Order: sequence, then structure tokens, then C-alpha cells
Amino acid sequence: MSKPFDQDKPIYIQIRERIEDQIINNQLQEGDQAPSTNQLVNFYKINHVTVSKGINQLVDEGILYKKRGIGMFVAEGARAKLIQQRKEAFMEDYVVKLVREADKLEITEGEIIQFIKKVKGSDAE
Repeated sequence: MSKPFDQDKPIYIQIRERIEDQIINNQLQEGDQAPSTNQLVNFYKINHVTVSKGINQLVDEGILYKKRGIGMFVAEGARAKLIQQRKEAFMEDYVVKLVREADKLEITEGEIIQFIKKVKGSDAE
């Protein structure tokens, strides 16, 4: 069963992110054929234009490439590119906010590291 879509984010972005996740998690390797637009339309029961918009963004960014008449494939270097993009987004979305809030609260770098180790330690249990 597929994961339901988030109502707060456009569906084409969620389709795109699901394909990105498959690449990052090595479910789709470089050179592998990606699911076709028709497969995604049938699987998720959504509009063809919506799926195409998400797929075309991945093509425009060089994550996927088209082989005319055959389908979409994962480009060489796609996983590394996606990981780098996600690291940059992580930095902006989380680390910058964390550091700014820590500064307001006068939390030291050492304390932040202790917090992270504590959280990681509790995840292992």
C-alpha cells in the first residue's frame, strides 16, 4: 500500500520526492529504468499532468534522462547530486535555525553536541 499524500504540499513535488527517495535509498540505481508516467498515474490514481510535472523537474535537473520510446532512466551521478541538494536544504532548514536558537538561549557548541549524542543514544535503544 502506498503512503498517502500530504495535503500541505503539491502532489507533483511529493511524486518527485518519492522518486528521489528511491534513488537516495538505492532502490533505483544509476542506469535503472524509473517508473513510467503511466505506471505512476495508475499506481497513485492521479492526473497524468501532475505526474509529468514532477518527472520533468527531475529530467530538467539531470536526475533522470529520457530514452525516446523506451522510458526514463536514473542519470549517472544522480544519487550524489540528490544527497548534496538534501544536505544543503538540511543546513538551511535545520542547522541554521538550530544555531540561531542556540545563540538566543546561550547554548554552547559543546552542549549542542551533547544534545545530539543524547538523542542519537536514545534512538539506539
